[in-house]
Amino acid sequence: MEINPEDIALQIEKAKNGKQDAFKFLLDYFWNDVYGFQLKRVRNEHDAEDISIETFAKAFDKINSFDSKYTFSTWLITISKNIQIDRTRKKNASIYSNTTDTSHEQVRKIADHAPTPEDKLIKEQNLTQLLQYIKLLKPHYQDVINLRYFQEMSYNEIAENLEEPLNNVKVRLLRARKLLAEIIVQKE
Repeated sequence: MEINPEDIALQIEKAKNGKQDAFKFLLDYFWNDVYGFQLKRVRNEHDAEDISIETFAKAFDKINSFDSKYTFSTWLITISKNIQIDRTRKKNASIYSNTTDTSHEQVRKIADHAPTPEDKLIKEQNLTQLLQYIKLLKPHYQDVINLRYFQEMSYNEIAENLEEPLNNVKVRLLRARKLLAEIIVQKE
């Protein structure tokens, strides 16, 4: 299916209204652009993934400030570049920390509602087989899947447990579910 600029604009508007499926669409559609950009810059898969997750978390948190006169992918890449520059500066200054300046009200705009198709697919799988598939994920994705689905923690509890900002946890879980669903579909 061909995605045109009007489709993207519609999804951005839905995201501005807090629609979870729009956030998922934007993450899925633009993930490779942001991740690829960061992988070229930092030359480390884990760092590129972390920066990409933080990029989407920040972008989703600030989605209402996006100006449609600009290209969404350019806006995301700019956010991503700034995050990477900030991380490098902090690392070089030996004051590296994972903090966010996001208010609790803004973070809650990414909804935690009904199960997504990935959630339904995950729950329908045979537990033993599912655990084998989860082991194919990178450890930080395994962690959020385990905390959410097996320990049944809320987003807030996961954020506390991992000592990560809430919006980063939401994006990481969204990404983990997508990757797990792709593994399940691929293996079956």
